[in-house]
Amino acid sequence: MKTTSLLVIISFLALCINGSAASRPNIVLIVADDVSWNDIGAYGHPTIKTPRLDRMAEGGVRFDNAYLTASSCSPSRSSIITGRYPHNTGAEQLHWALPGSQVTFTEKLMEAGYWTGMAGKWHLGDEVRDRFDVVLEKEYEDGTPTGAEDWVTLLKARQKEKPFFLWLAAWDAHRPFFEEDLLVRHSREDVVLPPYYPATETYLDDFLEYYDEIARFDLSVGAVLDELDVQGVGDNTLVIVIADNGRPYARDKATMYDSGMKTPFIARWPVGIRAGSVSESIVSVIDLAPTFLELADTPAPEMFEGRSMTELFENPDTPFRSFAASERNWHDFEDHGRSVRTKRFRYIRNHYNDLPATPSGDTVYHKTWWELVRLNEQGALNDQQGRPFRAPRPKEELYDMEADPLSLHNLAEDPDYQTILANHRKLLDTWMEETGDFIPSIRTPDDFDRLNGKPTKHRLRPRPMKKEIYGTDGVY
Repeated sequence: MKTTSLLVIISFLALCINGSAASRPNIVLIVADDVSWNDIGAYGHPTIKTPRLDRMAEGGVRFDNAYLTASSCSPSRSSIITGRYPHNTGAEQLHWALPGSQVTFTEKLMEAGYWTGMAGKWHLGDEVRDRFDVVLEKEYEDGTPTGAEDWVTLLKARQKEKPFFLWLAAWDAHRPFFEEDLLVRHSREDVVLPPYYPATETYLDDFLEYYDEIARFDLSVGAVLDELDVQGVGDNTLVIVIADNGRPYARDKATMYDSGMKTPFIARWPVGIRAGSVSESIVSVIDLAPTFLELADTPAPEMFEGRSMTELFENPDTPFRSFAASERNWHDFEDHGRSVRTKRFRYIRNHYNDLPATPSGDTVYHKTWWELVRLNEQGALNDQQGRPFRAPRPKEELYDMEADPLSLHNLAEDPDYQTILANHRKLLDTWMEETGDFIPSIRTPDDFDRLNGKPTKHRLRPRPMKKEIYGTDGVY
């Protein structure tokens, strides 16, 4: 018997003898908002203060190749809860509500006898609220900037006689940044600025605030872990921490680069995961839904497109996926792109390459965007910093992520990489065909002017309905 398996069995039997283990684990999914994968100490960031997340990684498994299906808030969440790619959820554009006809893993957990609760940022629409026993939504307008104010409250209010699932969603580190309740602060010397941003005072100070929000998120996660231990259920509770998309800056959030699509993914489950494990296997967030259902001993619906990754909890080095697929759809501004990420390469196809890669609206109306606009008008940005303004963009992009982890050097036209390019093209073409993906026949108008950030006339009326765009109600 493998050592890992033996350790898991021994730990589980010990808990059973003490009478504290349930037949099925409790599950807690914690979702950060707009946090890039490498902005956590456990992933190698040298200065960001995330001691609780770091300890969680030391006590569980850290996935180093975990990817989102969308780097956009609500499409990402809809994809996670349905175990489906965004274009198959009927909610692939920002703010589109998840249709009630979609099947969620939370309703299946309820059918399997789990008590389910959600607290924090919702952003899934009204038609699926009944997929939880309790929903404690928190909006910015509530004066609750973290979104985590009710996390421990929800945990205390759970039905004690049932196994439970909690969806805990933070607002940290979404814009606008709030300074309330910041117990951990960083200094400007802590800032490690990616080279595709200008090292101006505006950027350095803004990244400082971003770091502070991540530290506050770390405190919120720690409070949940502490409460689980207080209740005596920590050992048989699987806790997973991810983010919905990358950091809220022009070249990260809402892009198909790793800084937008790669997510931190830390899992702790004392009786089911060997402490201090690291997995290099490629996983996608659509794999969460079937994973949770397998742990709950209930079958996954056929429409789920992910696969259970429970084998990686026991053997983190097990080969799992050959690639992860991601997509970019409307997010305040029109765009349509697809990407596949293999172990070494990221391939991106920009279907609307005539449009510049304008970032999300919360970035465009922020001072960091005005800084970029000003410097761009002065001709003071280098080629990498000016990418959001470039039009047309390359139709295809290919990056060697081992040699070029920040995706700075596009190899799509390099003669030495044409075979690799062709192989990745084929991967994407096959994936699009197998998942029923396609390019819409009409485009969705932008909500804001791409340079000055002012609302457009289109924002004053509803965006085109799914049926207008796709010839269907958007349920596939």
